[in-house]
Amino acid sequence: MIRLACRRSAAAPVAVALSALVSFGALGAGTAQATPIPRPPTTTCNPSVEPTWVDIMSYRVDPVITDYLSLYIADGTTGQRTESLINTDSVTTTVNHSTEIGASLSPFFVKVEAKVGFSVMKTTSSTKTTQVTTTWNFNKPGLYGIYRGTRKVEGEWVKYLCAETSPTTGVWINALSGGFGTFTTFEPPQIGTVSCTTQEPAGTLRRAAQIRLGC
Repeated sequence: MIRLACRRSAAAPVAVALSALVSFGALGAGTAQATPIPRPPTTTCNPSVEPTWVDIMSYRVDPVITDYLSLYIADGTTGQRTESLINTDSVTTTVNHSTEIGASLSPFFVKVEAKVGFSVMKTTSSTKTTQVTTTWNFNKPGLYGIYRGTRKVEGEWVKYLCAETSPTTGVWINALSGGFGTFTTFEPPQIGTVSCTTQEPAGTLRRAAQIRLGC
């Protein structure tokens, strides 16, 4: 909690500082236009009720294949197969370029989930593994891709602190250097197989795996 002096003469500088802090512009992820930095819905706040306010400025969702293997099942060789996938990429949760994610950021990631519409990792985490081994039962010959992957979420966010001017009142102060921060997180990884028999929708993880397969 930030405490400001409760003198009448300090009110004007606080208002000027707040106005300057919220007037920055930022580039939205995946766009070429400046995105205004969001502001809290009110100009004043109660530090004992809502000490912080966060919001998502912009975000982008991309499918990422982290581990992959293509194999051809010849006629007469169908059946159960155990294969080790090859690591091709990884995704790590970061906030403002830091990989140390504390429990206090959990409400922020809940806001991310509300924006993207699916669950994301809320703690220090990475998709990097030493080896991924999986067993599948192939009952038809053909070319297959076995994949492990995730949907990566990258974006920009804002955080305001309620700077106390009295025990029950305060003003919002932007708490991030430059006015906004960055974040990366990801959906819990999934493992699956694809073939070229039916093209999957663009932008999906299965379509990304099909592109690796050459479909």
